Amino acid sequence: MKIEQIYTGCLAQGAYYIESNGEVAIIDPLREIKHYIETANEDQAKIKYIFETHFHADFVSGHVTLAKETGADIIFGPQANPSFKAIIAKDGQEFKLGDITITALHTPGHTIESTTYLLKDATGKDHAIFSGDTLFLGDVGRPDLAQKAAHMTQEELAETLFDSLRTKIMPLADDVIVYPAHGAGSACGKNMMKETVDTLGNQKKMNYALRADMTKEEFVKEVTEGLLPPPLYFPLNVKMNKEGYEDIDEVLERGINPLSPQDFETLANETGAVVLDVRHQNEYVKGHIPRSIFIGIGGDFAPWVGALIADVQQPILLVAPEGRIEETITRLSRVGFDNTIGYLEGGFDAWKKASKDYDSITSIAALEFKDILNAQDVPVFDVRKESEFVAEHLDKANNTPLSFINDYLTEFPENKTFYIHCAGGYRSVIAASILKSRGIHNLIDIAGGFKDIREAGIETTDYVCPTTLK
Repeated sequence: MKIEQIYTGCLAQGAYYIESNGEVAIIDPLREIKHYIETANEDQAKIKYIFETHFHADFVSGHVTLAKETGADIIFGPQANPSFKAIIAKDGQEFKLGDITITALHTPGHTIESTTYLLKDATGKDHAIFSGDTLFLGDVGRPDLAQKAAHMTQEELAETLFDSLRTKIMPLADDVIVYPAHGAGSACGKNMMKETVDTLGNQKKMNYALRADMTKEEFVKEVTEGLLPPPLYFPLNVKMNKEGYEDIDEVLERGINPLSPQDFETLANETGAVVLDVRHQNEYVKGHIPRSIFIGIGGDFAPWVGALIADVQQPILLVAPEGRIEETITRLSRVGFDNTIGYLEGGFDAWKKASKDYDSITSIAALEFKDILNAQDVPVFDVRKESEFVAEHLDKANNTPLSFINDYLTEFPENKTFYIHCAGGYRSVIAASILKSRGIHNLIDIAGGFKDIREAGIETTDYVCPTTLK
């Protein structure tokens, strides 16, 4: 038996390759399926099953394309209703894979069709669970993403999740390995651990949601407390995962379309495309196409695209580092943004050489900002998450989280210079690009963010450990 976790950091997502005696199962595959097929070929094995733990909201799964390419059966849990051919497993239904068995355990709560897959080894012993978004390490899946489809409130879904955990998962042996669908950084939970594999026994000790003496009322309160609104692209990804989508090869063919600066500008004007600049923030700050949006490929790229651009049908034109066009289009497609229609050939240098207008962002070091603060009272906007801000911040700073920056546009002063920062310099440049695209130009970025602010000795509030915040 072979189990490979294929973890994608920018999505904080785990897919799984399982092989036994020449037969393979893939659980929650990414949209680019080449690795699974190549690995199966190397193992001289055939992909037999594609298990989906639920209809994913935060990424587009590769199940449809992988089934078409391999002939493997797609398997969902009870109450799933995809538009394509799939096996809808019954609770407790077993699937033989070589010498092992995979059993579908219906564990609704995150979504109504959520299913955990229990792997039994060749001796029939419980070996591992692939828990999807039902059970994370240190957390459980948020119960508010399927309310419309399930006709249930988030509290009712949380009650259902409580029952699922206690009747299907917690009775399993402590040595059972837990393989979740996500780790720290995913928007599908609140406080996940950085680890991506653990034993169920350790989770029973460490995970607040698995406390043996926890009442259902306590569970509902703790699981639903502090949930931020889900990103706007989530329901669009669910729709794609339920109804199907284009093959990624077609998306790449459309997007890998080199354009001269003039053709790039013309197409942007004709289509209303978002000009998305994915270079490093330091390069973007020095110069960029006016009204372009910065989301650097080197950061948490795909989730920020999903949260801030939101509409997966939006045409996109790319400004990218040399050699990273295909990677960028692929990573956009992972979260359903399939409408890349071209890229600037030669990158931003070609734009400047064509004598096109360009913009820049004023960015200063934290030590320079310290001198400014000592001389005058200036408005400061912190675009980190609320939890980061509450833990520690500049005394007079305003919190305008990047995820919801468009809701705060009226709070930025119209005729006075203001300063923005994040934790390390990535998110503040994203925020600056959005503000400038909205006509707000009287901003200065603090390079290095809160990290450099603290190192510069600028006074901040007393630190409060996030785990103590309520």
